[in-house]
Amino acid sequence: MYPTVQLLIDGNWGPSQSGKTLDVLNPATGEVNGTVAHADIPDLDRALAAAQKGFETWRRMSAYDRSKIMRKAAETLRTRVDEIARIMTLEQGKPFGEAKIETAFSADIIEWFAEEARRAYGRVVPSRAENVMQLVIKEPVGPVAAFTPWNFPINQANRKICGALAAGCSIIVKGPEETPGSLAAYAQCWLDAGLPAGVINLVFGVPATISEYLIPHPIIKKISFTGSTPVGKHLAALAGAHMKRVTMELGGHAPSMVFDDANIDTAATILGTNKFRNAGQVCVAPTRFLVQDAVHDEFVEKLVAHAKKIKVGNGLEQGTTMGPLANARRIPAMETLINDAVAKGATIAAGGKRIGNVGNFFEPTVLTGMTTDMRAMNEEPFGPLALVGRFSTIDEVIAEANRLDYGLAAYAYTSSQKTLQTLTSRVEVGMLSVNHHGIALPEVPFGGVKDSGYGSEGGTEAIEAYLNTKMVSAAAL
Repeated sequence: MYPTVQLLIDGNWGPSQSGKTLDVLNPATGEVNGTVAHADIPDLDRALAAAQKGFETWRRMSAYDRSKIMRKAAETLRTRVDEIARIMTLEQGKPFGEAKIETAFSADIIEWFAEEARRAYGRVVPSRAENVMQLVIKEPVGPVAAFTPWNFPINQANRKICGALAAGCSIIVKGPEETPGSLAAYAQCWLDAGLPAGVINLVFGVPATISEYLIPHPIIKKISFTGSTPVGKHLAALAGAHMKRVTMELGGHAPSMVFDDANIDTAATILGTNKFRNAGQVCVAPTRFLVQDAVHDEFVEKLVAHAKKIKVGNGLEQGTTMGPLANARRIPAMETLINDAVAKGATIAAGGKRIGNVGNFFEPTVLTGMTTDMRAMNEEPFGPLALVGRFSTIDEVIAEANRLDYGLAAYAYTSSQKTLQTLTSRVEVGMLSVNHHGIALPEVPFGGVKDSGYGSEGGTEAIEAYLNTKMVSAAAL
């Protein structure tokens, strides 16, 4: 039922040269699903050589032909949604339905970038002299090293792969050891679509060993990382020491502002759904629920009702709407944040406890009476914790929204155009969604500001990071 996951290097799957493997656990049962190959330096050297060779092949292909292969990969992925989603649920825990959505959505992203691959336009700049031609040309930056997390095993890697391939780059992906099977099955779709050997390489192993070897290596020209802010800062510093271009999609602590003129049913339903999606293990999940005084109690009542309707269980069981946390270490992390908040005056309005002793199950939790001295209001919870606090004025809520160094996503619910305009100009985030959940589509930018990183993994901006700009000025003789 679960594949033996190997390394993908130069178009071929195989074990590491050392033969080392790592166990892959099922977070719903604690049992071992299978194993994943553990890459060491000799394997990375092979991947680097393959990426260099793959780049020389891929960059010479026309944008039209690259686009055809990308569209074929999307079509292939769509035919394997159920198979890949099942693997994802076994290793990550999310409900099968959510895994299917992630897999199918990844095909949409490939398809969108396939079209953008044909539109990496340069331009002609009017010259000051009659006999001079000035061209701006876009060229692929070169082989890329990408580092991807376990919460969305396919989609996080997919965005990086699509941006790189659309621009004409090759890529080495350091995938997540906790969730390697679905990513490997996804990568096979590219091979079956006719992607040349070496354009995509997939390795697993000790994150620090792999990153500290790949990032400084002269073959690698671009870095992309999704993960925590502390690790992102370390990798960005390492890349900066070698003048490597980076895209960083880091942590978030999304303020979710509910004004007294909002549709409270809509706000509670959409925010609650997106809070507890993937057991809250989402960088853009609503986290700080900031509710205006007049509607606070009504909103809390509806959010608590939503949380209590969630069925927590094995993601492969019918009716499950929230699976386990992906890692056992997340259980004590949730308990620590909850205990700290309660000790400082918060109230548990729903949930708050681990479920059972088998698997990493935790109750959807709503905490009220949150204040800024509580750890959960300052540290990214990355779990099913909805933190509810009050506000009175728009200036007060904007100050709280901007208080942290995070600046990834924010949400707001209001019927006031004036409030919308004020939030648009003053909230310090990379993405703001008002009255619906409208982020992460392929065609729009996806990224943050401040300590949430820089660069984009969506929209036309995503490809720019993988392109060099060359200016050519030529005078006729």
